[in-house]
Amino acid sequence: MTMTSAELEGQVAVVTGAGRGIGRAVAIALANAGMTIAALARTQFEVGETAALIEKAGGRAQSFVADVTDGDVIQATMNRVAASLGPVELLVNNAGQLGRIGPFVDGDPAEWWRVLDTNLRGPMLSTRAVLPGMIARRRGRIINIASSPVPLPYLSAYVTSKTALLRFTETVAAETRAAGVYLFAVGPGTTRTAMSEHSLYSEEGRKWIPWFARVFEEKLDVPVERPAQLVVKLASGYADALSGQLLSVSDDLNVLQQRLEEVERHHLYSLRVRKLDEVPAPPALAEILRAAEQGVGGSK
Repeated sequence: MTMTSAELEGQVAVVTGAGRGIGRAVAIALANAGMTIAALARTQFEVGETAALIEKAGGRAQSFVADVTDGDVIQATMNRVAASLGPVELLVNNAGQLGRIGPFVDGDPAEWWRVLDTNLRGPMLSTRAVLPGMIARRRGRIINIASSPVPLPYLSAYVTSKTALLRFTETVAAETRAAGVYLFAVGPGTTRTAMSEHSLYSEEGRKWIPWFARVFEEKLDVPVERPAQLVVKLASGYADALSGQLLSVSDDLNVLQQRLEEVERHHLYSLRVRKLDEVPAPPALAEILRAAEQGVGGSK
């Protein structure tokens, strides 16, 4: 079902990694909801095809070729988007790569770090490029396509980068909430994309993560339209109270908002180290840390 929102009509959304897979599905879904799309990717053919599909369906889109790991290029591209389409109201950081599958000890450190460059530095640079304008206008949303923080063996670069992206989302969300800018991390579920095809059928995927095939064999995967519709819902402002959280396609946003006090009190849907209660933190320290997380002073 196509979701529409009066607030989204005519607003400008930037979607990185929009040339295929989840990124393309997100761009199309946002366009169907009335947004004007700036589709970004490294490959002109793919991102141009995404823009053409949107325009053929009656939407408005332009394609932009950019490498999200190049700060100067990203800043210049965001400036071009604003000049051509208008101020960016929504940024969806979707561009990412899986990296090598296999034992960390056998991998090339430079190759490992390139995954973090794309999956973490890329969203950071894109966020930094649009955030000043959002804060100045006191409105905007940033959605980071993340993953589960489960420490999956043989996927160390990917898991590390996506877990760091969750923390990045939390911290910047805490800084910008008062300015009317909201950030979310989205767990898209397992979808059939080029990345998942590699995990399924490559020699390294079959050897090191054979469990991955069971997700599809047992029909636990989801179509790319599922995370796309979650992005549309978050873009509409429906769940701004959950800013900073990791929200997945299996979550009921209605229930989460009804139980918001519980979510906040127990730090649910966010990264935390769970400890035994045998040695509780000193009350004063606990109070200081609570104040720090809220971005306020720790003094009485």
